[in-house]
Amino acid sequence: MAAVGGAENVATATVDIHTLFLHIAVILISGKLFGTLFKKLGIPAVLGEVFAGIILGQSLLGIIPLSDAIKVLAELGVILLLFEVGLEADIHMLIRVGLWSTLVAIVGAVLPFAGGFLISYYMFDLPLISSLFIGGALTATSIGITVRVLTDLNKHKARFAQIVLGAAVLDDILGVVILAALYEFSKTKEVNVEATTSLMLHIAVFFIVAPVVARLLAKFISFMVEKLNEPDVVPASILSLILAVGYASYRVGSPEILGAFTAGLALSRRFAVPFAAFLNLNEKIVHRVEEGILPLVNIMAPVFFVSVGLALNLKAIDFSSADFWIFSSLLIAVAIVGKVSAGFVVPASFKERLGIGLSMMPRGEVGLIFAEFGRSFNAIDSVGYAVIVFVVAITTLIAPILLKLNFRGDEG
Repeated sequence: MAAVGGAENVATATVDIHTLFLHIAVILISGKLFGTLFKKLGIPAVLGEVFAGIILGQSLLGIIPLSDAIKVLAELGVILLLFEVGLEADIHMLIRVGLWSTLVAIVGAVLPFAGGFLISYYMFDLPLISSLFIGGALTATSIGITVRVLTDLNKHKARFAQIVLGAAVLDDILGVVILAALYEFSKTKEVNVEATTSLMLHIAVFFIVAPVVARLLAKFISFMVEKLNEPDVVPASILSLILAVGYASYRVGSPEILGAFTAGLALSRRFAVPFAAFLNLNEKIVHRVEEGILPLVNIMAPVFFVSVGLALNLKAIDFSSADFWIFSSLLIAVAIVGKVSAGFVVPASFKERLGIGLSMMPRGEVGLIFAEFGRSFNAIDSVGYAVIVFVVAITTLIAPILLKLNFRGDEG
């Protein structure tokens, strides 16, 4: 999720290029080893990758800081992951479940936000802006983690998973809008309705226009490949397209991952522009896109999940404080119940409804962005920051386990 106003979303460190090479090597191998080990133990591999980051990062060993370079690689990993999701998404299914995705996103954002705010403001007497930031942190859904878990469970093409996908994308957009509004409120102490509405309109227009533009560019790339007879041009060209659309997404105020997702939709086999059959892509080009980009996704995506663990600082938490345990326990309850309740607005089986709610539960890096912004604006104190970090950690770590238990015994 893009930072608002250019501020940093987590603490970063500077390392020399040679040390960075070593850090990346350790991240890649440890992410893969822990992911494989967890998978062998029947635990979702994504948890192993996050756990590798917790061990290597500031929470335990402290041997790999979350440097700017690693953050860039992590962002590239999640952008590529969301491109793959868009590439494999069933656009017709997404349209059919659009209403339910919207309801899930709204309920899954409003309930945790309201609960977090009310607990912070009325029960713990925190300032208004602090309570708003804490409530905002609970609205988040880490779409990257959700997608990876559903893919590992071989559930990513199911109807409920398409509802989750749409809702998670909308949740990320809502998160950006809320964060932008809180950013303005922290400076002016006023809610700028006009600016917030304008941001939402820009994002809506982008989501409508971007897939068509991306399809046009992809068609041009396809034409050039056929004329030049150089299929090796495809991976670099498509990666450039993904990054360009991601940048365009950022410029209109939405997350870069929304751009990557729309680029994936535009290149998918199921995407068609009405009354523009000439934009249909050659099946060979789509196949070359998958061959060229997907191996890169498999390498880069784990860097993102390890970076989530690196960003967590469990040492910042005072586990001996009774107030901490009471506050965090209440927020964890709200964080879980708010998201799980959202799944039950959908007409589906109990297992699918629960699956939708659990899929929306991980906060991951998105919740940490709220925590870091709140701290950088002096909107939350060290206790509030520690509580958010703890809630993010718990919801991120237990959601994949609960999802696996929910679908235990199902055929893929």
